[in-house]
Amino acid sequence: MQRRVFLMAAPLALAGCGSGEAVWAPDAMVERARYRHDGPPALTLYTVNNLGTGNGAHSALLINASERVLFDPAGSFGHASIPERNDVLFGMRKQVVDSYVSYHSRASYVTVAQYLEVPAPTAEKALRLSLGAGPVPQAHCSRATSKLLAQLPGFEEIGRTWFPHKLMADFGALPGVVTTEHNENDSDSLRDARRAVARRLES
Repeated sequence: MQRRVFLMAAPLALAGCGSGEAVWAPDAMVERARYRHDGPPALTLYTVNNLGTGNGAHSALLINASERVLFDPAGSFGHASIPERNDVLFGMRKQVVDSYVSYHSRASYVTVAQYLEVPAPTAEKALRLSLGAGPVPQAHCSRATSKLLAQLPGFEEIGRTWFPHKLMADFGALPGVVTTEHNENDSDSLRDARRAVARRLES
């Protein structure tokens, strides 16, 4: 049942989108992994952009509420130590978040992080919506993420879109957003990226 144990034979796009199949980690594994971050309630939109074309390739949302999770719709990132329930990844400690960003950042791709502090009820609603949103079909990452955001108070102007770059622009227009970019001049191979994640998380 665990799609995200890096099945090497799975056909994955370079952007990091996966198959969108149903995954449901056991209760005990989820409970062990749950992580409460001591920072303020916040949402971080991740957009993976192709440096050659300028087009967006993947969208995901880090949610810091009563626990910190990653809504990674139809994503290909994962490790056996990270429990997933239908596109929601639990236990998003700094090491795991850094691994996620590094996994998507390669010679041809840059990962853009847009951080926005939000009221606690807004973060909690985002958490609840993420838990009920998946599994998301392949290539629907931005559609699912924009749909979730558009249901939050203060995010009504977020347009539902299929395009990561359009969602990034809409999110970036919100007041208070802090944007950072991460790029690594390494292999474009997802196989190499998976191996690097495994080394980081198993060290």
